[in-house]
Amino acid sequence: MAVDYAVIVVYLAGMLAMGWWGMRRAKSKSEFLVAGRRLGPWMYSGTMAAIVLGGASTIGGVGLGYQYGLSGAWMVFTIGLGLLALSIFFSARIARLKVYTVSEMLDLRYGGRAGLISGVVMWAYTLMLAVTSTIAYATIFDVLFDINRTVAIILGGAIVVAYSTLGGMWSITLTDMVQFVVKTIGVLLLLLPIAVIKAGGFSEMKAKLPTEYFDPLGIGGETIFTYVLIYTFGMLIGQDIWQRVFTARTDRTARWGGTVAGTYCLVYALAGAVIGTAAKVMYPKLPSADSAFATIVKDELPVGVRGLVLAAALAAVMSTSSGALIACATVANNDIWSKLRGVVSRGRGDEHDEVKGNRVFILIMGVAVIVIAIALNNVVEALTVAYNLLVGGLLVPILGGLLWRRGTAAGALSAVAVGGVAVIGLMATYGILANEPVYYGLLASLAVYVIVSLATKPTDAAVLIAWRERLAGKGADSDETAPESVTV
Repeated sequence: MAVDYAVIVVYLAGMLAMGWWGMRRAKSKSEFLVAGRRLGPWMYSGTMAAIVLGGASTIGGVGLGYQYGLSGAWMVFTIGLGLLALSIFFSARIARLKVYTVSEMLDLRYGGRAGLISGVVMWAYTLMLAVTSTIAYATIFDVLFDINRTVAIILGGAIVVAYSTLGGMWSITLTDMVQFVVKTIGVLLLLLPIAVIKAGGFSEMKAKLPTEYFDPLGIGGETIFTYVLIYTFGMLIGQDIWQRVFTARTDRTARWGGTVAGTYCLVYALAGAVIGTAAKVMYPKLPSADSAFATIVKDELPVGVRGLVLAAALAAVMSTSSGALIACATVANNDIWSKLRGVVSRGRGDEHDEVKGNRVFILIMGVAVIVIAIALNNVVEALTVAYNLLVGGLLVPILGGLLWRRGTAAGALSAVAVGGVAVIGLMATYGILANEPVYYGLLASLAVYVIVSLATKPTDAAVLIAWRERLAGKGADSDETAPESVTV
């Protein structure tokens, strides 16, 4: 394992070095939070693919393939569909707004009264997303170094917190590009063909497994529908995803770069399912489907290649973890603390160092994420709560604001409150993992949004005019210094 260890150590050292390099570049709020809005199409595509394809997509995607066969690709496939929908239909408008958070968009659209409550919901979502990604370090480091869960979480979490705190989005962008390359080589070019060959090829796989393993709908129609509702729609509104859209140099970059990333996700989804199916042939009686990835890597890959593939899994987890962490810190500072601070310090005239403030919040949120990850055991339940709150509370007011002129601030606030409360109450009634909470919560949010919006005074014409100007890319105040564009 010495060669494998060396590969991993070099990879981790490289992540920290890029954090240090990013610190030298991130001199303004725009540079620190959205990489100066200067990413070209290839860098944008790579970083977007990296953030959406995390540990759940890699380790979990292989596990679903082990359990259900090719239809296990549906979870990651719906993530790709969501990214494609966001990129084709909404990303250009989102990029032109020149904001930093989803809540800022809601404030612009509804006249400055929807941001705080939506910020709290979005903060809870990004916090739990960062926690679940951080927990995944335990699985990978256990395979690598045979260390206990707490130490693994602290080690992996500390590295992500370090490079994210140092350079913000610049560091995360650079590390994500490396992680994208490592994942592509490790999972698609190495693990996929090796797994199929070791399993005896597709003909042998079909001979040894039940026919339902090759049924594209074998996982079940209701499960697929739930994946679409949670993951496809979740991709449309998550702060972690929008913050990457904000990094695009142009709206064309956001549209076409995101389309390339979404297409890559579809390929990655199928690859994970095939690897899991091959693992089922080789190890038909594993105690847990989620152990399929680690087992096939540990037992079937040659020295050096094994280290690279484990680095790919680590890259998948780190990219999602760092993206969720900076999103969580951005929302906490810009949507929650800045509003409270504005009330407390109004009229005092004190200067505020934006980069330092955001850096401090990343550090604070990072420590909180590590502590919660150590204390929390059920990853699936935490992730389900996060996505249920996101979709049930924020999907309707966000898409309503983008698509329906008649939507009002009162309707948006009511939709967030009713949808969020309904989801929480229904999870308590039906169970956290039930499908009903997000179904009924979303319907309640939609009904309240439409009814209250129609029953209240339309949004002020001046607000809508300002909104349309921002959608057209006009009138945005920014601190961007805009030197050379990053076009790769």
